[in-house]
Amino acid sequence: MNDTVSRFAPHTYALLRIVIGVLFAMHGSQKLFGAPGDNPPVELASLMGVAGIIEFIGGLLIAVGFLTRPAAFISSGTMAVAYFMAHAPGGLLPIINKGEPAVIYCFVFLYIWAHGSGIWSIDSLLHRGRTVPAV
Repeated sequence: MNDTVSRFAPHTYALLRIVIGVLFAMHGSQKLFGAPGDNPPVELASLMGVAGIIEFIGGLLIAVGFLTRPAAFISSGTMAVAYFMAHAPGGLLPIINKGEPAVIYCFVFLYIWAHGSGIWSIDSLLHRGRTVPAV
């Protein structure tokens, strides 16, 4: 890869994490608070309510980069469950059953889980100065 471009990889990854986290949190805020938009809030003690809590809190944690790996792992699993419970009964292919956002979120969160928080994150601030033991 061209070194001129690859030097921006950590910054591009941080932007991806932040934007995806904020968008995911907004999905949760629609379910929990009815905003943004004009959707009525869902019942908290329902499956959609639990999904909204995970989306809102998980999205915020991912966006700020705090407890990023656990938040991304749980969020990825939530999107896998959402796909198979809400979308797959409408057909196997995401393009047909309108499950593309769930699949995209699932795999982006899986990548974030594997990669970690990266720069511009609370996790990186908390771990600054720590040394990793040599193996």
